Amino acid sequence: MTIRVILADDQALLRATFKLLLDSTADIEVVGDAATGVEAVELARTARADLIVMDIRMPDMDGIEATRRITADEDLASVKILVLTTFEADDLVLEALRAGASGFLGKGVDPESLIAAIRTVAGGERLLSAAATRSLIERVIADPEPAPARVVPGLDDLTDREREITVLVAAGLSNTDARDRAQLVVFAYEAGLVPRH
Repeated sequence: MTIRVILADDQALLRATFKLLLDSTADIEVVGDAATGVEAVELARTARADLIVMDIRMPDMDGIEATRRITADEDLASVKILVLTTFEADDLVLEALRAGASGFLGKGVDPESLIAAIRTVAGGERLLSAAATRSLIERVIADPEPAPARVVPGLDDLTDREREITVLVAAGLSNTDARDRAQLVVFAYEAGLVPRH
């Protein structure tokens, strides 16, 4: 099966380079490219790609907002987002995951790792670069006290059973789609349903 990919990056040379690399791979086909977040959202609706390689810093609309809009669209529920950016700060990783991204890599990644990441994310798995993972771990270790629970819209509407399920999913005891599980983990931590260790 061929993985249909959209490339969203404001640098034309980078898009062209990625297109050459990916189109030379037997099971990946680039079906479109976008220079802005707005173009990425529009192209997601028309190209029917399986995966979008999304930059964060783009004009008109950044990649985080574009990701949020794409993953919120029920017609695009099967589209996965792999964020590929120069910036691997933990805040950006969390924002990308909250927005619905399924993967996060730095642009310094080697070609083989990028291709492997596309296959992994298109297959329904989550993927974080080593630098992003290290940054998140260091953040948690540096702040052993749990952050104050933030107000999460809809939390009060959950039944006791739904809260219980949310906690179990956050603990990894779920067979739900990977994108939903990660979003649910973030939700559970931010809502204070799961204590930090």
